[in-house]
Amino acid sequence: MSAKIAYKSIFFILGCVSLILGIIGAILPLLPTTPFVILSAFCFSKSSKRVHSWLTSLPYFGDAIMDWEKNKVIRPKVKILAVTIILITFTLSITLTKLHIGLKVMLVTIALGCIAFILTRKSRP
Repeated sequence: MSAKIAYKSIFFILGCVSLILGIIGAILPLLPTTPFVILSAFCFSKSSKRVHSWLTSLPYFGDAIMDWEKNKVIRPKVKILAVTIILITFTLSITLTKLHIGLKVMLVTIALGCIAFILTRKSRP
């Protein structure tokens, strides 16, 4: 197996795993969706132009991926949606479950870290 094939295979597998984690993250509040989808787009850009094109053409993620790849930008509407979803899911997770206080602190820390990251990214190119 040539080094180029091995390189592409590794990135393709990482892209698939990252995309699966992103899909799971759309359902579970502990896993973020967007970073995994952006990571999978990066991996597919290195391994499979066809899969990368498919991913960037998806109605929900395509524009966000292209904004991030080209300009490291998260649009204001996407920021509002992301922060709202984080606040709702993490608040429900913390208040409606009987978790150890340490886990609740960890969830709050993760939520604040995600929100800080989102809000500190540029909104326009």
